[in-house]
Amino acid sequence: MTYEQKLADALDAVKREGRYRTFADVKRRRGAFPKAEVIKGEGIKPITVWCSNDYLGMGQHPAVLAAMHEAIDRVGAGSGGTRNIAGTTHYHVELERELADLHQKECALVFTSAFVANEAALSTLSQLLPGCIIFSDEKNHASMIAGIRNGRGPKHIFQHNDLADLEACLRKVPLETPKIIAFESVYSMDGHIAPIGAICDLAKKYNALTYLDEVHAVGLYGPRGGGVAERDGVMHRIDIINGTLAKGFGVMGGYIAASRTICDAIRSYAPGFIFTTSLAPAIAAGAVASIRHLKSSSIERERHQERARALKTRLTIADIPVMSGPSHIVPVLVADPVRCKALTDVLLDRYGIYVQPINYPTVPRGTERLRLTPSPQHSDADMEHLVGALTELWSQCPMALMESLAAAE
Repeated sequence: MTYEQKLADALDAVKREGRYRTFADVKRRRGAFPKAEVIKGEGIKPITVWCSNDYLGMGQHPAVLAAMHEAIDRVGAGSGGTRNIAGTTHYHVELERELADLHQKECALVFTSAFVANEAALSTLSQLLPGCIIFSDEKNHASMIAGIRNGRGPKHIFQHNDLADLEACLRKVPLETPKIIAFESVYSMDGHIAPIGAICDLAKKYNALTYLDEVHAVGLYGPRGGGVAERDGVMHRIDIINGTLAKGFGVMGGYIAASRTICDAIRSYAPGFIFTTSLAPAIAAGAVASIRHLKSSSIERERHQERARALKTRLTIADIPVMSGPSHIVPVLVADPVRCKALTDVLLDRYGIYVQPINYPTVPRGTERLRLTPSPQHSDADMEHLVGALTELWSQCPMALMESLAAAE
């Protein structure tokens, strides 16, 4: 059998399960978010984006765009190298200072993505702390799982947000054994929020470091956008915070914020930091502008929360199976990969609504869903159109949806 055939067989398996993904060719319109255009063949269709992780629309904010333009005009495009070799510019230094201040930590370290930050930090900590055991929430992101796996150290997986199970795991390990509790603040596929303060209590009791992924919370929660830990008044109790610049802040990149020693150790040992070209200066400049704006402005956060509540209410009234949760995430359960894909295809082709299906391995099989992300810029009319479309389609079986899709094409 040829290599090509083996790969084709693997792709066929994904297609048979109904979870093969196709990319939508989307062009956002500057200043008009969440409005955009999708290009199909020779045609261009106006759409409304309902699945963007640019939660606050900061990727379109005038201050962010102005900072990026200014940086390009001053220093050009790329950074010119890794952080150790020509790739540390003043924009990177400013960005790390802003992030350290945001989380009230001694230091911050910027990576090319939050995935890379999680993988690099967790794997490096495992290797630098001999015998370290990582206690990981069962619903942690793939990047955290990758970091724990690549660290090649022992681990315990505790039941999701289950304090009793976490303590039972911790209790089995000697107090002097190095430990890290790794968890998220907002779990992005379900919308759950972790009991951060109670986990910190257990960390103190059992002599563990805390590693908190705030990727889906930074910019969105807390008086200055520091995340759920800031909102709950427990940010000072977290040892290491992981965050992103690509969601609430609307640009690109990831980071950790921690003590100077922790950041310096990861900076000095993590291959994912040492051997990667740094962010372009314009991206770093845009991130600085976004962070500074959201430190002083709560308008975007307040509007965002109101929009999320409003959409959940409208979906509930329409008997659409929205999964309840305390965060801004609005998941709609479909529980079938074929129907989930068919729904999103018809929503795009017939109604101009862009939302992607969430299937395995992002979520467990049988829990396939639409993941809606209302932003401050989504209007009541946008919501009415979305809920109306879902109401029309919801009672149709997968075959009827596929026939509708074929007719639309």
